[in-house]
Amino acid sequence: MLDSQWLLTDEQISQFIMKGYVVLHNELPDQLHAEVRDKINAVLHEEGNPGNNILPRVPEIQQFFETPVVKGALTSVLGPDYYMHPHRHCHYNQPGDPLPGGGQWHKDGYWSSMRSHRPWWAMIFYYMQDITEDMGPTAIMPGTAYYDKFVGDQGETILPTGKAGTMVLVHFDLWHKASLNVSGMDRYMLKFQFVRLRAPESPSWNHLGTEMHLTGGTPYVHLNLWRDVWNWMRGEPGQENLSSATRDEAAIEPLAEELKSEDEVIRAKAADQVGMLGEKAASLAPELGRMLNDKEPVALNAGYALGRLGSAGTDELLRLMSEGTRQIAERAAYGLQSAGAEAVPGLLALLEHTDEKRRALAAFALGAIVPSTREVAAALIACLQDPSDWVRRNAIEALGMMGREPEAGEVCRALANILEESILQEGDGTAETRNNDITQQSYILNKLGYTAALSLLRTASPEDVPIVIHSLEQALHSKDRYVRAYAFETLTHLRTPEAMDVLIRYYRPARWCPDTTKASTF
Repeated sequence: MLDSQWLLTDEQISQFIMKGYVVLHNELPDQLHAEVRDKINAVLHEEGNPGNNILPRVPEIQQFFETPVVKGALTSVLGPDYYMHPHRHCHYNQPGDPLPGGGQWHKDGYWSSMRSHRPWWAMIFYYMQDITEDMGPTAIMPGTAYYDKFVGDQGETILPTGKAGTMVLVHFDLWHKASLNVSGMDRYMLKFQFVRLRAPESPSWNHLGTEMHLTGGTPYVHLNLWRDVWNWMRGEPGQENLSSATRDEAAIEPLAEELKSEDEVIRAKAADQVGMLGEKAASLAPELGRMLNDKEPVALNAGYALGRLGSAGTDELLRLMSEGTRQIAERAAYGLQSAGAEAVPGLLALLEHTDEKRRALAAFALGAIVPSTREVAAALIACLQDPSDWVRRNAIEALGMMGREPEAGEVCRALANILEESILQEGDGTAETRNNDITQQSYILNKLGYTAALSLLRTASPEDVPIVIHSLEQALHSKDRYVRAYAFETLTHLRTPEAMDVLIRYYRPARWCPDTTKASTF
């Protein structure tokens, strides 16, 4: 059992939520780091970059992620049963090399059907040698994880450095880029990704206080958004406990004027303050609604503020999801997840909207609202027959995010059926066509199967094995490598005799030999 001394503190979790990263250090022998670095160097030069196979090709890397420091950090952010994602990569930055692509500010392509502000995913950037700024460490921009659009010079560039074993735990959506190596040494960085399997029921870090530790260093302040993430991670979504409002009800009229300011920083701050007032500021819901078409940081504050204004704010968000532009509808969805149970009836109604975008967003928001209900589970299962694959995929993911309850058996049965159906479509050549949705995730060949397999990993338990075993066995032979990986992990998690039998039969011909290279003969 992990000693609690290795868990993150309230201050570190606050920094992760607000800035999107925490720098940590793994106290491992220099010799181990050097040996791994030498092996990686040999592989890179003799065989090329092994990509997802970097771990089985250099299995000593696993030791980096088995330490109490790493386990404690990942447990704190993703819960104790987090999963190491099968996509991983070794970034090799040679002195003076040009940096096309990765040298531009970007977010990694996301694996979910929607980017989530709440940390369902995280990454670790791991350095195996002493890293200095001139060696070109991966640059990050604190506080940008919640933005779809890059904020440019409004944000601060950070180049994390340190001794061998330095690692940066980052929010999956944080803007980052490779930086130029102007030293005389090669720079190696391992990027591994991790997935949360359960919505939080209680804090999984060393949690002592109820309020966040607010610091500067972000392009904008997002008190209500940060509060939503903080409380969700505490297992108490929607609770009022970040900090008290700095203004009282008498401030509503001045705030109404500030919402119309020509200065976007003033508008953003005013929207945040309105949200902190809660239902007392319900009269400002229409003005906040108009701001969902504002610049993104302002719109985020307006959306999350509306989620705190009670029925007036919820009704405005539901109206905008139904009637607004697609961009406005997506921004409204994030506000509705923070509105909680009050938004459920309206979201259920939106599952019948004529526009697939609105139906998909409603499914996403329903999956984010905890605790869920049997009515929601039944409605999302019904969505699995929707003509839009994007709606179906959002519903599949939502069912996985809801976890074991309610209707766990029926959820697993529905997910298993979808998974098996998607594998059959691979065989007749229709899966790639059907899954050519607006997310454009070309690295996932079978999007429905991928999402269904991940949701089964999140929901299935040993008693569900008779329901899911056949579909998981079929998924081990999917054309999509990530469907295969999730099916393998789900069977490993279930660990019944039937599941282990399927795994052993699959493993025997699939065994990887890390010593076999293009230069080896036997």
